Amino acid sequence: MAAIENGKKEESVLRTAFGNVLSFFILLLIGILAFSIRLFSVIKYESVIHEFDPYFNYRVTQFLTKNGIYDFWNWFDDRTWYPLGRVIGGTVYPGLTLTAGTLWWILNSLNIPLSVETVCVFTAPIFSANAAWATYLLTKEVKGTGAGLTAAALLAMVPSYISRSVAGSYDNEAVAIFALIFTFYLYIKTLNTGSLFYATLNALAYFYMVCSWGGYTFIINLIPMHALLCIVTGRYSSRLYIAYAPLVVLGTLLAALVPVVGFNAVMTSEHFASFLVFIIIHVVALVYYIKGILSPKMFKVAVTLIVSAGLAVCGAVMAVLIAMVATSPTKGWSGRSLSLLDPTYASKYIPIIASVSEHQPPTWPSYFMDINVLAFLVPAGIIACFLPLSDASSFVVLYIVTSVYFSGVMVRLMLVLAPAACIMSGIALSEAFSVFTRSIKFQLLNLLQSKKIDAGETITTDSAVTQTDAAKPAKSEGIVKERPSKKNKKKEKEPVEKATVRSRIQKKLLVLPLEASVIAILLLVLLGAFYVVHCVWAAAEAYSAPSIVLTSRTRDGLHVFDDFREAYAWLRHNTDVDDKVASWWDYGYQTTAMANRTVIVDNNTWNNTHIATVGTAMSSPEKAAWEIFNSLDVKYVLVVFGGLVGYPSDDINKFLWMVRIGGGVFPHIKEPDYLRDGQYRIDSQATPTMLNCLMYKLSYYRFVETDGQAFDRVRQTEIGRKHFKLTHFEEVFTTHHWMVRIYKLKPPKNRIRGKTKRTKSQKSSATASMKRSSRKRNPWQ
Repeated sequence: MAAIENGKKEESVLRTAFGNVLSFFILLLIGILAFSIRLFSVIKYESVIHEFDPYFNYRVTQFLTKNGIYDFWNWFDDRTWYPLGRVIGGTVYPGLTLTAGTLWWILNSLNIPLSVETVCVFTAPIFSANAAWATYLLTKEVKGTGAGLTAAALLAMVPSYISRSVAGSYDNEAVAIFALIFTFYLYIKTLNTGSLFYATLNALAYFYMVCSWGGYTFIINLIPMHALLCIVTGRYSSRLYIAYAPLVVLGTLLAALVPVVGFNAVMTSEHFASFLVFIIIHVVALVYYIKGILSPKMFKVAVTLIVSAGLAVCGAVMAVLIAMVATSPTKGWSGRSLSLLDPTYASKYIPIIASVSEHQPPTWPSYFMDINVLAFLVPAGIIACFLPLSDASSFVVLYIVTSVYFSGVMVRLMLVLAPAACIMSGIALSEAFSVFTRSIKFQLLNLLQSKKIDAGETITTDSAVTQTDAAKPAKSEGIVKERPSKKNKKKEKEPVEKATVRSRIQKKLLVLPLEASVIAILLLVLLGAFYVVHCVWAAAEAYSAPSIVLTSRTRDGLHVFDDFREAYAWLRHNTDVDDKVASWWDYGYQTTAMANRTVIVDNNTWNNTHIATVGTAMSSPEKAAWEIFNSLDVKYVLVVFGGLVGYPSDDINKFLWMVRIGGGVFPHIKEPDYLRDGQYRIDSQATPTMLNCLMYKLSYYRFVETDGQAFDRVRQTEIGRKHFKLTHFEEVFTTHHWMVRIYKLKPPKNRIRGKTKRTKSQKSSATASMKRSSRKRNPWQ
């Protein structure tokens, strides 16, 4: 028996070792997949920074690597938000910049001379592999290795995450999603083990998340919600206390060290939930401690006192917090947080937030585009988490529920939904494969055993016939038949008992028929293949094109529109270094980074009044707009126009947001003045206010010379005002495809005094003074 047990132990050890090695290689392949699927943008186009915000991050990283960390913290950027400027070190989340700068420093220390731009381009693909591995660790803590590997493979390819992590997408989310998942993993690991070591690592991971992205408030609200859920449902334990309390204390202290957060870690309403749950969990911990050392009667009295004191403390804390935020018009909430809690808030009060396309609510097709078949697997994963329900599985259920709500408010937060959907889908697929493969294995064993039993029955019946034939003469001779022994009775009962045990196991393990299991596995494989094809298509076609370089396919082949870089290169080489460029805030970061010129507003959008001033200038007639820009010392105005090539994201399509934002600060700008019967038009039915505003003139100036009809391919109509001249602006540059147009402010005219009628006495005195002044005088007298 000992030898058999030792053999079984060795077999289990070998099986475990082989499983670990296989899991390691699978994870390595998943990391390679996550990195390589995001390289389509580099392969199809070139190694270039994408979108708008990444150009600011790239510019900051360049400054960091060139000047060092101390100059970075104290950097005052005078090329943005003229004439106000911006303190970069105190207004930026430094996690992405410090990460890329550290990677660049390590590579150069190893004599791998990569440029800063190359490191920035490939930072997102590298951290997508890290995010996939973090997803494996998190899902493994919830439902095991199989679910973890499946979830990691799904996250490596999910289009929602690819859209923010392709090569060149150098934005905060590139590292923040990894930090988010890893923080959740360490919280679950601490919850499962009760280890202070993992609790400390959890606080450090949360600190990295705070450094990386403003979405850290999602973590500091979701974890308190889970802790409160565990307390309410009677699942409190010392492990929960160790997982939660150090995170709040250490995490808040570390978060306050980040300059952009500072005292907001304890002064804003986004963080108050963690403090209230912190008090509640201490009250509950004290109750559980007293319960173990007091008698039942004394315990009731002590509980009454503790609960009363806890309620008093909570009330006092609530009063202090309410007093702190009472003076704020938003009660301590940021505009984006209020937009999440009340989806109509931004459109009513903060149009600058509502004007951003990624802040709009998603459509149903966008869910299928970004998470594809995972949307159908998530409900199955939620059900699997309840079989059985644990602290870890309840956390991921809470995670998916909250992320589904937030993604329904802002399309940008589909990025937060993607890891939760992958975790749930990984759990669902793992459980489904487990049931189907177990069913196939069990049914095949049944078939083999039934064949053996059938073969044994035929042998026993033949032998029984021969025995009866041989026994007949013996009976006639008077030989008495022997009774069956107890051993024979046991042997007869064994098949019946095995059948009953097998039926019980079959019911307990949910064993399905063989044919149904095989068909189900084939369908799941087909579903996975469809998911892979969709993800590769999304990575290659939908999310790899950089916004700085546009392409289109026609019958003549592939056409490349490089107008943006053409315009920024013209500004860099044909304007003075100190010249100021005005444009809508979308293009501020690119203008500063690529043209190296001072801008009035940019994508930081921290000063609504400044942006409203630019919007008012664009919405005003030419003379009034010239006066506004001249007061800001602007020399050039840049507009983006897509009417010739059909580029829909131009300034004409964004113009109503300029009107709304400008009208929010300057009441003389009214949106109805630019609408005809509630419709936004640029054709002959457009209002005079629209046809005379600066944006219309700068966009459509000389447009009729292109085709003779001035047909706008985006709006699919001929413009209303075709022939006009500019009096206060002059065109200095228009790109090859007319996508970017640059105008220069004309200098102010010399002041000429108006002619007035003079009397005869004034004329005679003027002529006498002229004669006296014409006489020669000694200059030394």
